[in-house]
Amino acid sequence: MAKYQCSICNYIYDTDKGEPPEIKPGTAFEDIPDDWICPSCRVCGKDMFKKI
Repeated sequence: MAKYQCSICNYIYDTDKGEPPEIKPGTAFEDIPDDWICPSCRVCGKDMFKKI
């Protein structure tokens, strides 16, 4: 169970919840596709998220 926060809009990706329907619950942040962007601000890529 890990959480990652977007550095622009503060959206939190929770590995337990995923981001349905694309990212299934239980998906590790490292396993999200490299071209994934924040579903909230639609600006930040994975490299702009920080583990919290």
